[in-house]
Amino acid sequence: MKIRDLVLGALLTALALMIPLAFGGFLGVTIPPFSATLASHVPVMLAMTVNPLVAFVVGAGSAFGFLIKLGPVIGARAFMHTIFAVIGAILIKKGYGLRNALFLTLPIHAVSEALIVIPFGFSLYKAGVVIGIGTALHHGVDAIITLAVYGLLTASAGFTLRKN
Repeated sequence: MKIRDLVLGALLTALALMIPLAFGGFLGVTIPPFSATLASHVPVMLAMTVNPLVAFVVGAGSAFGFLIKLGPVIGARAFMHTIFAVIGAILIKKGYGLRNALFLTLPIHAVSEALIVIPFGFSLYKAGVVIGIGTALHHGVDAIITLAVYGLLTASAGFTLRKN
């Protein structure tokens, strides 16, 4: 792995940890049993543009932050970020581009978060409808934020995470 990728991964992991730990209450939206922290997917989504390993590490860092701040159910849901992030990074590596990767990973993200809460006693309705649809909406909002941030990063000083 290149030093540049390592540094980007470290910075994005730090941000992925900071969002739930420092801003979880402020950016949090709760509609029981669903909860979301706005912009929490942005570091993971940006990490997809670096490479699959960095995407996995940033997703795991996000999960650790949510585990510490909000407990095992939210931590398990956040660990599902590793799945969609790695798949998204592979799609980007194959030339799909960030926008398409974010669109294609939305159902993977929603279904994986819905399935992971079932062992915690969630009914199929609460898991599928409340968590699944809530996650899909949250993914969509954070995808828009990610595309805006990525556009600003790539437009300023010729900085690129990855050529798309």
